[in-house]
Amino acid sequence: MKIICFGDSNTYGFDPRSWCGSRYAETSRWVDLLAAKTGWMVFNMGQNGREIPSTAPEFPADTDLLIVMLGTNDLLEGHRPEEAAEKLERFLSGIFLERSKILLIAPPPVSMGEWVPSQQCIDASRLFAQCCRSVAVQLGVRFADAGKWGISMAYDGVHFTEQGHRAFATGLLEVLK
Repeated sequence: MKIICFGDSNTYGFDPRSWCGSRYAETSRWVDLLAAKTGWMVFNMGQNGREIPSTAPEFPADTDLLIVMLGTNDLLEGHRPEEAAEKLERFLSGIFLERSKILLIAPPPVSMGEWVPSQQCIDASRLFAQCCRSVAVQLGVRFADAGKWGISMAYDGVHFTEQGHRAFATGLLEVLK
C-alpha cells in the first residue's frame, strides 16, 4: 500500500524542544510509526508552518491513500474556523484522486502554550474539527477526528510530544483497520 501524508509540522515530525526545525527520530514520528507497524510505503509530505494551500499539488495516480491534516497554522494566523474550512474544501476539491482514497483528519485541538495565547484559539481549534467533518461529508471523503485520540501537546500547545506521535499513530491505525 502506498500512502502519502500531507500536512504541517506535526506531520513533518517537528520537535518543539529543538532549534532550527529539527525533527524527532524516525522511531518517534507518527508517519514513520505507521510505516513500521504496517509495512506500507508511507511518504511524509509534512512541512513546518504549512497553511492550507490555495491549490493542490499533483499526487501520483498510484496513491492508495492520501492523508491530509491541515488547518492549525491557518487558525494560528487568525483565520476563523469557517474560513479555514472553506480553504480546505477548495484544496481538497482540486485533488484528482478517487474520493475514497482521501482521508481528512481534523487536527487535535491546541492547548494553552507558547504558540497559543488565548482560550479563543483553543475554542476555534475545537470548532474547526466540526467544520472538517462537514467538509468531509460534503465532498464524500473519509474523515477522522484526531482530537479523540488523547494526543499530548504539552511542550508548546501545538506540537505533538513523542507520546503524542505514538497516540496519533495508534488512533490512525484504528481508523485504517
